[in-house]
Amino acid sequence: MKILLVEDNKALANGLKKALEGELYVVNWVSTGHDALLVVDTDELDIVILDIGLPDINGLEVLKRIKTQHIYLPVLLLTARDSVEDKVKGLDLGADDYLTKPFDMLELFARLRMLSRRSTAVTTDSKIVIGKVCLDTASHQVSCNGEMIKLSRREYMLLQTLMENKGRVQSRDSLEAKLYSWGDEISSNSIQVHVHNLRKKLPPSFITTIRGVGYVIKENTD
Repeated sequence: MKILLVEDNKALANGLKKALEGELYVVNWVSTGHDALLVVDTDELDIVILDIGLPDINGLEVLKRIKTQHIYLPVLLLTARDSVEDKVKGLDLGADDYLTKPFDMLELFARLRMLSRRSTAVTTDSKIVIGKVCLDTASHQVSCNGEMIKLSRREYMLLQTLMENKGRVQSRDSLEAKLYSWGDEISSNSIQVHVHNLRKKLPPSFITTIRGVGYVIKENTD
């Protein structure tokens, strides 16, 4: 899952980025509202974490512009202002949730899981169950027929993306965008290698190749 972090405090942003990456999120960081709007319009994102107090554009204005063009993109507001008015304005403008600084990282992780569940194929709690495969987004564990499967970080992220988008073909470019942050080195066959490794650990035909396009987990997967 790819997150855009919009935060002008460099120390806080670095801490958040490191913590989120530890939870297997792909995080890109910008420090201004103008940069945030540019990225939202040009990149594939799953969630935006948006600080209200930005140096160039008020975060609420950034939120308004995002929701005008990308109504279904979840936005979590961060604010140092313990003001009911700010929170109400944010929610009225389409914010999906908010946290007031300072906050506990565990609460942030829980809020992000909640936002993810709203727009994906997750069926119960933090678990995505398709056929014999169960992926738990809270514990980052995957099981098949009740037996745990050991996956690398990127294998897990790839499988989560495919399972969350069951029935929808994911292109190689789209998968690369979701698995890698800015500046990461990506070899030409990275996605193919990860899919190959996953297939050795999952039921036959669980991941289907759409030749020349990408990959999909079909609705009727056993």
